[in-house]
Amino acid sequence: MSRETRKPLVSDTAMVLAAGIGKRMRPLTVTRPKPLVRVAGKPLIDHALDKLAEAGVTRAVVNVHYLADQLEAHVRLRTMPNVQVSDERDALLETGGGLVRAMPLIDRDTFFCLNSDNIWLDGPRNAFAALGDFWDESRMDALLLLVSHAQAFNYTGLGDFHIDQMGLISRRKPGRVAPYIFTGIQIVSKRLLRDAPEGSFSTGRLWDRAIAEGRLYGLPHTGLWYEVGAPEMIAPTQAALTQY
Repeated sequence: MSRETRKPLVSDTAMVLAAGIGKRMRPLTVTRPKPLVRVAGKPLIDHALDKLAEAGVTRAVVNVHYLADQLEAHVRLRTMPNVQVSDERDALLETGGGLVRAMPLIDRDTFFCLNSDNIWLDGPRNAFAALGDFWDESRMDALLLLVSHAQAFNYTGLGDFHIDQMGLISRRKPGRVAPYIFTGIQIVSKRLLRDAPEGSFSTGRLWDRAIAEGRLYGLPHTGLWYEVGAPEMIAPTQAALTQY
């Protein structure tokens, strides 16, 4: 579908989570932040930002902490999307705390949120457009893009979530396998962040409240997704991407 005929996205703004230390990616992250590790010819964060730009997202907030000067200098060179930096040099705030810190920079009630180390291939529809089409502000506090084990490469875990016929999701039970994995991509309503804790905490705490309230939904991804969390995952990811 051409840009001229594309349905407007549910939001023109995204939060890109990029403040982690990247311990699993050592030794590559000894001298550079994980979002600047190169995969298939470009830094990981550029895979995410390029996908946002391709979808039509015009503004992105990127949080920085570890080796922040390098990452900030890199993202400020971009013009599409236009990047603002949420500074976490003083403390590592995890995903939830990072979202709360960035809220003054996000002037939309609804926005996309994604990890900076995501690599994925879209199916018949752009992932952000697909999420937007399923999004229902009246029913949802967050909508997570999930992927099946068969479509997840380099992933060796037990999965994260179950989805019912309406799209409501529930967490994997301890010791069990769940059919869907969180891709790191979601739509978030600022309502999810109401009464959020101070300081460092995981977004998972807010998800659990939304699950209890019947307001956390999931959408299966129709394309492919690649976990790139450790050095040994880079070569197979690059080899797979050359096929497409």
